[in-house]
Amino acid sequence: MAHKIALNFEDGITRIIDCEPGEFVTDAAFRQRVNIPMDCRDGVCGTCKCYCEQGNYDLEFYMDDSLTEDEAANRLVLTCQMTVDSDCVVNIPTSSTACKAEIDAVPGKVDAVERLSDTSFSLKIKTEKPVSFLPGQYVNISVPHTSESRSYSFASAPDSTESTFLIRNLSGGVMSSYLSDGFTIDDELTLAGPMGTFYLRPIERPQLWLAGGTGLAPFLSMLECIKPEQLGHPIKLFYAVNRTADLVELDRLEKLAAVIGKVEIITIVADKDENHARQGYVTDHLSRNDLYDGNVDVYLCGPPPMVDAVRKNFVDLDCTPANFYFEKFNPKEMKEEAA
Repeated sequence: MAHKIALNFEDGITRIIDCEPGEFVTDAAFRQRVNIPMDCRDGVCGTCKCYCEQGNYDLEFYMDDSLTEDEAANRLVLTCQMTVDSDCVVNIPTSSTACKAEIDAVPGKVDAVERLSDTSFSLKIKTEKPVSFLPGQYVNISVPHTSESRSYSFASAPDSTESTFLIRNLSGGVMSSYLSDGFTIDDELTLAGPMGTFYLRPIERPQLWLAGGTGLAPFLSMLECIKPEQLGHPIKLFYAVNRTADLVELDRLEKLAAVIGKVEIITIVADKDENHARQGYVTDHLSRNDLYDGNVDVYLCGPPPMVDAVRKNFVDLDCTPANFYFEKFNPKEMKEEAA
């Protein structure tokens, strides 16, 4: 059975390829028109040296000059001598352009649009083929009837012909305007990607997930991919919004949490005029206990001020997490307005 190899390039582009049993990763990539840098193909030169972030693999012959014992112990690999025993994530130390790895563009059609609240939509897209990505990543979606595209994180599991997204309803936004009063079922569009370094790593310690508004989307995708029997550590998800009405997809979130187990959901509402148990901002409710005194992986998806505030909170608490992964989202229209 073929395994999926996610090739992550330095420019944030990801290409996911199939690798057959016993096939070297460079050969599988070349077969699928991705040229991982290499020279000798024999484990001698070290040109194809990469880092395997996730997955199980074997290395055939290689010279010490091309890959030292310490490098091999730290999961550096020579892809010309690498065969895989599972799905893997491999970081390639160059750009996708240098490897002639074109962004995968998958045609699709609008399947459903739902207004979840005054501030958000759910967009469901049916694609011509299953879309592969790492849970947490995003794609560029072309906006029908325009020449524009916008970036959104998947809110669904990978490898399906049905993809869902949470879309912020932004006044004057191109996608928001389309979803508000311009969409038609079966409108054609394209998903280009996947992209981004914000994706779920192996869960090897307690997890602290922080979602701001529609930043909930990648966490829904992550939860869709977690198997209960594989979760050996707790997940605590803080879901922060401006108003109670903005707490969308709660039913789905709670169902996923119930199936997985060991998942705690904490909602926070910023508007202090609202009747909600926890009010204010995420940083008003984080403690060293939530950070497990540093033995925690923190994932955050939210607007830039939220990322900056959480960073400062780590300093204030004098507690640095083992890993901090974040995705800052700032709609293009807001960037242009601020320029």
